[in-house]
Amino acid sequence: MEVCLQDVLNAREARVRRQQSMLAEHRAPLLCFTMNIAGPIKTSDLVERGFHAGLALLDSQLPQERILCRDICVFSTGCEAMFSVSMPAKEIKVLCESIEETHPLGRLFDMDVLDIDGKKLEREKERCCIICGAPGRACAASRAHPLAQLQAVTRQIFTGFFRDADQTHVGNCAVQSLIAEVHTTPKPGLVDRRNSGSHKDMDIHMFEASAHTLQPYFSKCVQIGQDTAHLPPEKTFSLLRDAGVQAEENMYRTTGGVNTHKGAIYTLGVLCGSIGRLWTAGKPIANAQDIFSECARIVHFSAEADFANADGKTAGERLYLEYGIRGIRGEIADGLPSVKNIGLPRFRQALDQGFSKNDAGVFALLHFIANTTDTNLHRRGGLDGANWARESVHRLLTATPYPTKAQVQALDDAFIMRNLSPGGCADLLAVTYFLYDVCHSYGIIPFLANRQMSPQM
Repeated sequence: MEVCLQDVLNAREARVRRQQSMLAEHRAPLLCFTMNIAGPIKTSDLVERGFHAGLALLDSQLPQERILCRDICVFSTGCEAMFSVSMPAKEIKVLCESIEETHPLGRLFDMDVLDIDGKKLEREKERCCIICGAPGRACAASRAHPLAQLQAVTRQIFTGFFRDADQTHVGNCAVQSLIAEVHTTPKPGLVDRRNSGSHKDMDIHMFEASAHTLQPYFSKCVQIGQDTAHLPPEKTFSLLRDAGVQAEENMYRTTGGVNTHKGAIYTLGVLCGSIGRLWTAGKPIANAQDIFSECARIVHFSAEADFANADGKTAGERLYLEYGIRGIRGEIADGLPSVKNIGLPRFRQALDQGFSKNDAGVFALLHFIANTTDTNLHRRGGLDGANWARESVHRLLTATPYPTKAQVQALDDAFIMRNLSPGGCADLLAVTYFLYDVCHSYGIIPFLANRQMSPQM
């Protein structure tokens, strides 16, 4: 929405009245934070992201016990925040100037400090022009730079910062989803906090180390998606595959040759690449359905080629040729229907019933085992073992939609006796955690309100 000069002047007068009111009420210095945005459009998704990044910085650097009051508003004339802070005004000013001078978005921040008497503290040195680096007031007064150029540079600053920040954030979310999956307890036949399931060569600590090793890879996958968003999806997949090969080598180096996360490297790598392809600085993550669709586009040609050329040399190819089981490649090529139709709905339903995230994850995993075809179960137990696992869990869920901890532990013991491990379902659980958490962190999938609490496992 465009604003005119009179709108800006009116907003400035209203801001002064609010400042005077807060000074009178709290008798403490006042920190006033706005954004330096040239032109008639003062707010947008991107500007508000920058504003909230500045607020987060202030909250992290100001002693919380010294903040007496916050007043945060977003108007068509711009974003505004005022903090009454019981600190010497000069100390607040030094902190604000440090943020303005050192943070990547600092040039777009305007952090003024008013002392108790309402007098504004001046900067020690004048700020430079955002474009040429000359004294800023002179450039502004002479209109040295066209508005379009100012707006373009502003977008570049925002985009550069959030591009890197989102790569790191999404990569961290991927790692945390793997940590959350291995910590989810109890899980039939899988490594968790109770035991190592049907795996004698790995434990929870190895999974944790492996997950942390993969953080740079997941962030790299987001970057690959961003860099190739304008190219055909198969180009994205080619680069993701190369990065995945290196990630597997790093995983094996960390685990001493044990396969902890090979399936997750493929699955979460494609998801991170999809998020990157759909990324914009103003809207860093698309809704889950768009992410599912982009995953399918990325792997389509590779998956079809793999199935067409299957010759039975690998266990996965033999399962496809004998039973038509397409494994995780088929799951992603179809747009992750198991996560979309089973994992996320069951997980959110359990949260809505008041169960903890751990317990909701257990229930989602059980539904994956009962309703999907897990190639790991087939490899370990053959068709009979896979059918037994699926039918056993299905009977349990039919008898009680939310099994008790003791019931799932008994199932865990039975899986271990048969040396069964639903590793594919564990990867789908990690994907469920990842999508729920990363989308929620950007406000796409909110926590459900008004939950009725149920007994915890």
